[in-house]
Amino acid sequence: QVQLVESGGGLVQPGGSLRLSCAASGSSICFKAAGWYRQAPGKQRGLVAGMAGGGSLNYADSVKGRFTISRDNGKNTVYLQMNSLKPEDTAVYYCHQVFNWRDFWGQGTQVTVSS
Repeated sequence: QVQLVESGGGLVQPGGSLRLSCAASGSSICFKAAGWYRQAPGKQRGLVAGMAGGGSLNYADSVKGRFTISRDNGKNTVYLQMNSLKPEDTAVYYCHQVFNWRDFWGQGTQVTVSS
């Protein structure tokens, strides 16, 4: 069974940066894809950044040029570097990873952008 543990959320001022981490634990797991999603109060959960197993990346238009998704294969960890944060980036961020063609979700981490 794979478990995902997220970390790195918090309170940051507009224009600041945060890096979210999503560490996967488990044995004999084959990585297929990953993504970061977010859900603001009263809104649906939506994709922020995605990574396919072949390395292709995609981003929501609202975060292009500001957010970067990456992965450390040796650590089985996916990251989301968030720069130039805006108040509208405030949400709970969820990590999603696909191993052995099964979906796994992190517990969510709150990101609040406010002065």
